[in-house]
Amino acid sequence: MKISIIGAGQVGATTALMLAEKEVANEVVLIDIVESVKGKALDMMCSSPVDAFSCSVTGSCDYEQIKNSDIVVITAGLARMPGMTREDLLEKNKRIVEGVCENIVKYAPNSILIVVTNPLDVICYVVFKKTGFKKEKVIGMAGVLDSTRLRNFIASELNVSPKDVQGLVLGSHGDSMVPLPEYTTVNGIPITQLMDKEKIDKIEKWVKIKI
Repeated sequence: MKISIIGAGQVGATTALMLAEKEVANEVVLIDIVESVKGKALDMMCSSPVDAFSCSVTGSCDYEQIKNSDIVVITAGLARMPGMTREDLLEKNKRIVEGVCENIVKYAPNSILIVVTNPLDVICYVVFKKTGFKKEKVIGMAGVLDSTRLRNFIASELNVSPKDVQGLVLGSHGDSMVPLPEYTTVNGIPITQLMDKEKIDKIEKWVKIKI
């Protein structure tokens, strides 16, 4: 399998390294407009003897390197600055992602797309429309992200393993998301039986702050 990641910032670079260490793919390609992407990829490869992975990691500024990718992860875009909402990012990140989509259609038309760029839900729709891919092939990561954050905060508050916590957050990746405490459990026990409403409300606020 070949996986390409567009955007070599914190999220993109971390994703590339985790994919390599877990050997999810045979080849990981990291694309960015900044030349330092090549050095980042080389650093990852230099860790392969220690971490014992054989996955190939390369960095490039040339979109042609994503050719024949099975999966493309889109993380490219501007980060949110203090005081900004995700919607404030829309116009600038829309233009960035539309350019990314043109190259995906050109070089990796059969790939599955995983969208990370914010504002996530709207950008997902932009990618869907711009590429013309089937809806089943354009996936946003927000539901998994928000739900795992909820589970992590609960585990920390109750001093239990995150593996024992199951939970779900519904809605878009933003202030309108809806955690479901009644259906969030620790080893099958609803958290409503393990902590009071004040603590549950505090955790829900933490999840929304992290968006």
